[in-house]
Amino acid sequence: MSASEFAANAGPLVISNVDVFVYRAPIGTPVQTSFGLMRDRAAVLVRLMDKDGVEGWGEVWCNFPTVGAEHRARLLIDSVAPLVLGQAWPDPAACFEFLTRRLHVLAVQSGEPGPVAQVIAGVDIALWDLFSKRSGQPLWRLLGGQSESVAVYASGLNPTEPQRLAERRAAEGYRAFKLKVGFGESRDIGNLRALRKTLGEDAILMTDANQAWNIEEACRMSERLAEYRPIWLEEPIGADLPVESWIELAHRSSIPLAAGENFRGDSQFDEFIHSGALRIVQPDAAKWGGFTRCVALGRRANENQTWFCPHWLGGGIGLAASLQLKAAVGGPGYVEVDANPNPLREQLLESSFEVMDGAIRLSERSGLGIEPDLEGSKRFLACALSSDSKDT
Repeated sequence: MSASEFAANAGPLVISNVDVFVYRAPIGTPVQTSFGLMRDRAAVLVRLMDKDGVEGWGEVWCNFPTVGAEHRARLLIDSVAPLVLGQAWPDPAACFEFLTRRLHVLAVQSGEPGPVAQVIAGVDIALWDLFSKRSGQPLWRLLGGQSESVAVYASGLNPTEPQRLAERRAAEGYRAFKLKVGFGESRDIGNLRALRKTLGEDAILMTDANQAWNIEEACRMSERLAEYRPIWLEEPIGADLPVESWIELAHRSSIPLAAGENFRGDSQFDEFIHSGALRIVQPDAAKWGGFTRCVALGRRANENQTWFCPHWLGGGIGLAASLQLKAAVGGPGYVEVDANPNPLREQLLESSFEVMDGAIRLSERSGLGIEPDLEGSKRFLACALSSDSKDT
């Protein structure tokens, strides 16, 4: 049964309670990017409960700035929860569209369109989880997916001896690996060379500059890195640069370009997809769009021969959502799995995902297919907020 067929027969969604949980976990080695460090791991989880006691879980992107997690949690409880509660939603998409319209002025007035989009996305993920649980189907199938197998890559390889971490992940079943670059030409090239030497000629490599360069620098680095055959160069220049700059770089780059985690809105994604500047599009469903917008985006990317590769670098709920999203859309591409240790990925889940020959097989469990282990994660809980105004 499709999502539209189930919605027509199931009756409306009525949310009776909204809870938000902020987690922070210390890590031994900071996660490095060209623009800064993540010195701990944070996660903002959303729990929606309907009038029948069925729960849905979502996650809100919150990596930066360091105070981002607590800010997103407050924004969700204060501005979003009152709009969600007590309404009869025919399906999750109706709620997403209502919240987007209703909170547009707040986003403009506050100067925070990003955080507003992020909390709406987290609620949307939770609504789809709940909706799918009520249907009794895994979400990827409810949304039209044809296969439970999802190709993945080990991401976030830091610039300090990345081959060591990559070698451990290769032993766990990963076959594709993404290196952080943007730390100086000799260091970047040396790291990519070390990865190729360690992992072998058959390993799939990617590179991510996190917007580190201007166009001339990106062109030069593309030529230098191409020797080691990465299949994409991610965010070599500013994500906010006009599409014409990306088109110019695409024509001059020896490596296909990837971007999307810092795009927001259908029009921006469509402009880049139709321009031909990107060969790989990487929306972050917990940063913008949730399932409501990103499933349709993925299908448009497939139609335009652009790889659809959901971005994610957070906790376990967001990872589960990314995997379900990719399985729903299908087509060529990979889902990002952070290679670095993250207790909020492993310990917030009842069981970890097993990678076999570069892919993860999703279960037949309904919804996202997982439930967070709240009891086992208590030591990482920074705060909990509820729509009934009881803070813990």
